[in-house]
Amino acid sequence: MKKTSDLDSPAAVELDEPVPTANPVAGIDQTRGDFKYDVAYEFDAGTGLNERTVDYISSVKKEAAWIRDFRHHALKVFRAKPMPTHWATRDLENIDFDKIRYYLAQGQKPKRTWEEVPDDIKKTFERLGIPEQERKYLAGVEAQFDSEAAYSNVKDIVAKQGVIFMNSTEALREHPDIFRKWFGKVIPTSDNKFSALNSAVFSGGSFIYVPKGVKVAQPLQAYFRINAENFGQFERTLIIADEGAEVTYMEGCTAPKFSTSTLHSAVVELVALKGAKIQYITVQNWANNVFNLVTKRGLAHEEAEIKWIDCNIGSRLTMKYPGVVLKGRKARGEVISIALANDGQHQDTGAKMIHAADETSSNVVSKSISVGQGRATYRGQIHIPRRLKGCKNNTECDALLINTNSRTDTYPAITVRGDRNYVQHEASVSKVNEEMIFYMQQRGLTEGQAMSLAVNGFINDLARQFPMEYSVELKRLIDLEMEGSVG
Repeated sequence: MKKTSDLDSPAAVELDEPVPTANPVAGIDQTRGDFKYDVAYEFDAGTGLNERTVDYISSVKKEAAWIRDFRHHALKVFRAKPMPTHWATRDLENIDFDKIRYYLAQGQKPKRTWEEVPDDIKKTFERLGIPEQERKYLAGVEAQFDSEAAYSNVKDIVAKQGVIFMNSTEALREHPDIFRKWFGKVIPTSDNKFSALNSAVFSGGSFIYVPKGVKVAQPLQAYFRINAENFGQFERTLIIADEGAEVTYMEGCTAPKFSTSTLHSAVVELVALKGAKIQYITVQNWANNVFNLVTKRGLAHEEAEIKWIDCNIGSRLTMKYPGVVLKGRKARGEVISIALANDGQHQDTGAKMIHAADETSSNVVSKSISVGQGRATYRGQIHIPRRLKGCKNNTECDALLINTNSRTDTYPAITVRGDRNYVQHEASVSKVNEEMIFYMQQRGLTEGQAMSLAVNGFINDLARQFPMEYSVELKRLIDLEMEGSVG
């Protein structure tokens, strides 16, 4: 389904300044990350992508030969694969890979205490609230600044349980046997052009291993910060929950606003072994010059559960479709997502559920808000082959349009074979109109309060699933003004 009208895409390299429209979602402060500090980098791969870039990154990290070979193979795959042409074409064609900086770091080893972190980086994360959140709520924190983790710490009580939580660079050195077993197995290098790009130049990201039967009581959190202009951040995250283990992981993302493009292209692989549970929560609040092109997928074994909770705010273009391969009998997968597309933004988000065993179940609930000339797209894939029985899927896609020029699109691809499986799909599009706002204003609310109330009522059932008491990005519960946004 489609509502008015075509969105003209500005060039991705030099971006026109959009007319600001306030954010109607309470709890999100889009201006919070719009600042930067001048940083002197010790390691800089320069601009452009070629074999020398890959060798520089691998040499700086002192990687094993197999990792260097892996990177060079991925570079060949990236070059061979064409740019996706069936959606978001006008935006993607304007990404100039030769102008991007692929590796910037002040150092290789993250600090274990907050006092050791360099002052310029410390100022950034203190302004974003990282130390406070760690002290209050979290079992462990990983803070990445550009290409590498600047700070990494896990509480003693969690470490004593045998939980491993560190950045991926360290994990490749210290735990190669565990890391290599699953690395690139859930998302192959050849999955898509941007997974190949990440495989060639990946740096940073989180590695988590939770031993059998261990249930991590408090969340583990990582925070990804882009500070440099014309930069590409390519973190690689791998989370493994062994049999019967449980873990919640949260990530927050911000970047300052530049007039030139910034690229974020992460790969996230989750592995939930028999009876394990992984909950992965993302709150992204990118500036509107960021191209956010991410591949996220989980592998759920017998009676395991993987749940993605996703909040997409900001960015010039987001293309992200968290997925679960339901490999084992009675495995469960779920994607809960909220997307807000403001002026000049396109949130192309969705979910993929691949059923590969009997009695597997999946649930997808997506809500999007389009403001001004923002565009929100739901793109989903549900696949249940003929040989399976007792599989279930529920998909709900709801969109809210704030203005007459707002746009929403829904592209569900549901393939169900056989007659012993059950699928249901529901979609709706609604609009906040002047009569609704006028009605609430007559009862004493301002236009901004009325708009905020309407929008937050629309997403309230999903917003309650976000752990607001923990998340850095949802720390400030606010009612943002929406004056002049109706029309």
